[in-house]
Amino acid sequence: MQAKILWADDEIDLLKPHILFLEQKGYSVETVNNGGEAVDKCREQLFDIVFLDENMPGISGLDALTKIKEIRPMVPIVMITKSEEESIMEEAIGGKIADYLIKPVNPNQILLSIKKNLDHSKLVSNKTNSSYQQEFRQIAMELNQRLDAEEWASLFKRLTYWDIQFQSIEDQGMKEVLEMQKKEANQQFCRFIEDNYCDWLNGTEDAPQLIHTLFKNKINPLLKEPVFLIVIDNLRYDQWQVLRPTLSNYFNFDKEEIAYSILPTATHYARNALFSGLLPSEIAKKYPNYWSSESEDGGKNMYEKELLTENLKRLGKNIKMSYHKITNIDAGKKLNDQFSQILNNDLNVIVYNFVDMLSHARTEMKVIKELADDEAAYRSLTESWFEHSPLLDIFKNIAKAGIKVVITTDHGTVKVNEAIKIVGPKDTNTNLRYKTGKNLDYNEKEVFRIKNPDDAFLPKENLSGEYVFCKTDGFFVYPNNFNHFLKHYKDTFQHGGISMEEMLIPYVEMTPKSK
Repeated sequence: MQAKILWADDEIDLLKPHILFLEQKGYSVETVNNGGEAVDKCREQLFDIVFLDENMPGISGLDALTKIKEIRPMVPIVMITKSEEESIMEEAIGGKIADYLIKPVNPNQILLSIKKNLDHSKLVSNKTNSSYQQEFRQIAMELNQRLDAEEWASLFKRLTYWDIQFQSIEDQGMKEVLEMQKKEANQQFCRFIEDNYCDWLNGTEDAPQLIHTLFKNKINPLLKEPVFLIVIDNLRYDQWQVLRPTLSNYFNFDKEEIAYSILPTATHYARNALFSGLLPSEIAKKYPNYWSSESEDGGKNMYEKELLTENLKRLGKNIKMSYHKITNIDAGKKLNDQFSQILNNDLNVIVYNFVDMLSHARTEMKVIKELADDEAAYRSLTESWFEHSPLLDIFKNIAKAGIKVVITTDHGTVKVNEAIKIVGPKDTNTNLRYKTGKNLDYNEKEVFRIKNPDDAFLPKENLSGEYVFCKTDGFFVYPNNFNHFLKHYKDTFQHGGISMEEMLIPYVEMTPKSK
């Protein structure tokens, strides 16, 4: 459809070559020679874009801008002026102009401005699709090779980048190709974990940075100066990417890496490992009072502060520390209000549970599921929460205080789709992505099985106990009431198993810009 342009300039007759140029390009151009007529024209009909001369007799371009925005708030308006005065630019920008051009303008400048405003989404879509097609071939070639842990992290970053790029374009054709490539990558990643995971835990040289040594290797060396450690529970790498722009207003990013969570990718195991510096079976043996088995009632992460305190002792750190677990908005506001009371500590640890609560609420509450019906919407909901959360206020206070920050998580989540049948005793744990116990009945080809928990440093509650993990997007369902649970849990975000989204977690070091 032919785009309609309104061009208001008191010297419009001198712009006839520009008008002819645009008409030859297929645009319909209507002209007026003052601001009042421009306002009247916009009241009478709808234009796709308006060009306004800033200095016209009668109603000026800036005044016309304000009036047109009242009538047609969504129409893009391009201001054209001879003046380069900063005050005029600021006033025009405050009026929400779409572009700003300095006279004399040439036809190509006008055409570029039109394309930026009217064809932007199409141009971006074409460029994104074209660029990903090239990347698709490169990623496909890499998936045919034997990637190491660092290469898998790099590939995951690239797939996440394209996933975020595709969410903002109209043409979703290549998005389907990306989803297929992500699925293939996840399948191969799971095979990679099956082949290497237990060896890593036993100290092979090619082991990546695992979560249980993250504090010792990464955070401990930073404790020569005050540090805030912010653990956002359940934070996927793509969710970190959408929080990043907001935090970039206050912080410089000194280091952004990917670490590997442990199995099960569940809070009980991974976060206790992060704080203790030990693997689950080591925690259970060394600190039995701080470890809760799967069969015990109550919370499984009640002693994180105590485990961290013991970790600091083993590292020879005699420092002043605070620990705060935020599980609701009131607790977040209270910590922010009392922020000055913790400024003199060497280490302040904040565990923020919102993202974990969001994933669980999405499973149980229909309205949340509708708000976050796919990964792009899940990211958007996380971003919206963060921008209005006490956590952002806490980050702002940290930046003002000039203190270094580390952000990480314990594990991510994956959107599950494929139901995997399993049968077990009544006391089998309830997690949908992993099961542990004895007398489990399942198809071994569909799971990653750790027959001897000692091989993976996992607690063993009985002699015949084992662990089985869902891979890629699977979730365990018991045969009785199969269809009910399939419908209830399909397309929900879960954790505990093996996928890039669950295991590859962000680790970020930031320094305040004010420092």
